Amino acid sequence: MSSDDAQLLLDEIEGHLLIAAAREEGRTAAARFSAPFDWLTQDQREEVERRFEAEYLAVARTSWRHTAERARELREEYEGAYRDLRRRLLAGWLLACAAVVAAGVLLLPLA
Repeated sequence: MSSDDAQLLLDEIEGHLLIAAAREEGRTAAARFSAPFDWLTQDQREEVERRFEAEYLAVARTSWRHTAERARELREEYEGAYRDLRRRLLAGWLLACAAVVAAGVLLLPLA
């Protein structure tokens, strides 16, 4: 198994764990939400809780998508800044080397 395959598997496992945790949080929140409505029948309460949990998961997924998109944008920004920094450092290093060589060429005949 390559490292890419292993990372993909880990990402899938993490996704399943995130969804399972969100479902459990949704169920807990749904139960808290429906608890004060003691006038609901058991079937009505279960329907309210199912709908609440579904909406909770939809909101969580939307939030995850936005977070992932922002992370991608930030990664691109930082990678671009890093490339620019490397380019400037290389240019500075080459300029310094050229200055040393030029100084050597100019000073060598004087010695």
